[in-house]
Amino acid sequence: MPTSELMAAELTLTGRITTASNATFLGSIGDVVVVYKPIAGESPLWDFPEGTLAQREVAAYMVSEAFGWGVVPHTWLRDGPLGEGMVQLWQEQDPTQDAVNLVAAEQVPETGWKQVLQGQDENGRIVALVHEDTPALRRMAVFDVVVNNADRKGDHILAMSDGHRHGVDHGLTFHRDHKLRTVLWGWLGEDLTSEELDGIDRVSEGLKGGLVRDLAELLSAEEIAALSGRCDRLRLAGRFPAPSGEMSAVPWPLF
Repeated sequence: MPTSELMAAELTLTGRITTASNATFLGSIGDVVVVYKPIAGESPLWDFPEGTLAQREVAAYMVSEAFGWGVVPHTWLRDGPLGEGMVQLWQEQDPTQDAVNLVAAEQVPETGWKQVLQGQDENGRIVALVHEDTPALRRMAVFDVVVNNADRKGDHILAMSDGHRHGVDHGLTFHRDHKLRTVLWGWLGEDLTSEELDGIDRVSEGLKGGLVRDLAELLSAEEIAALSGRCDRLRLAGRFPAPSGEMSAVPWPLF
């Protein structure tokens, strides 16, 4: 469907996603299935300006496009049955794949996976949080550092049947203060690949032109300056960062 129709054609609600912390609906625009999050349904937060989560989701899509990796599904702002909100193309993930998982500590795979942490489950058993070691997930981790994602839960990663990995739920991004909370810490300290460095360079270049003009309609000047600074620091370091600050390095719950 052309972008003009996605913006203007009627958005019909078909269901509600009740596990989301903010009002989140399944809908359709013609035969296109979408997720719709009205700004009016956003829960206030102490550390993010009120009524800005939808704009941050769209900004995350724009930065994803600048990277060129297709991390975030097509996302845009438009009017809907409950007012203006974020609309995103629905992605049908592969139910047989898990990019992130909790496994018994003694069952952590020897290859192809990274262990993030260990802890006890509700029955007192030692379990490990693991994620796959793939280029697709590495790219998402780089993206999260740049956009300062404060809420990369395991269920915010959609495993597609072709091996692609989509990231969703990017309302808690672009804070000017360090807020990175993620389950994707498995590459801590590892060097970035040339592909990953090139992606950062594309974002930095965009912040000198068209990208910065588009983001100015969605984020504050301070948030855009902080975004540029994160690109510069990550590019200079050339490796995945370690957790910093006093806050938790992982979101809760993890999924």
